[in-house]
Amino acid sequence: MINSTHLMKTAGSGFIVTIAALLCSCSILTPVNSPPPNRYSFDSAAVTLATPQKISAKSAVRTNAPTIVVSAPRAAAGFDSHHIAYIRQPHKLDYFQQSEWIEAPATMLTPLVSTALERSGRFSAVVQSPTSVIGQLRLDLEIVRLQHEFYSAPSRVHFTLRAHLIDTTTRQVIAWREFDASVASSGEDPYGGVLAANIAVRTVMEELAVFCAQAADEQITRK
Repeated sequence: MINSTHLMKTAGSGFIVTIAALLCSCSILTPVNSPPPNRYSFDSAAVTLATPQKISAKSAVRTNAPTIVVSAPRAAAGFDSHHIAYIRQPHKLDYFQQSEWIEAPATMLTPLVSTALERSGRFSAVVQSPTSVIGQLRLDLEIVRLQHEFYSAPSRVHFTLRAHLIDTTTRQVIAWREFDASVASSGEDPYGGVLAANIAVRTVMEELAVFCAQAADEQITRK
């Protein structure tokens, strides 16, 4: 004869196990409440007005100053997202979990490049891609690296940008250069790195403007 008390105990145990399983599954499915990440950007005023004074006198404004089209910058693998990259040992790239760029660095770079070129005063117009405008020159850019390096104290932010200036008529590269800036961080945290990154970007933007202005002048002289 089946013991009814045993059945009730068995059924009760099964019910408890079922409830426990449901509670466990709910805890897995429910997202953990974590604070939103801190989002940072490049300073829109990163390019100073000192840029024109750094361009040689022979780069005087010409009546036949070219129009330059700035292509959308590309970024090497690992630097093509909104993640803020850092590195503690060679070849191992990591990302901060609670800090990120408000947009991918390549996207934020475009208006800064345009501002730097415009402030140089050496181009009749500076146009951003995509555009239907066909300028005399095109500037192609690639972010080679933008990383917070914890190799030493203080840590440093390393920014490398590769630039190719192209004659759109001949489709030939008339000049190219790799710009490199390394800036000490003001703190051993993501925000200290962000401040250093902005200084590195400003430095490279000013050097890029001088490079493009002088290369454009040399091209006009050759023609």
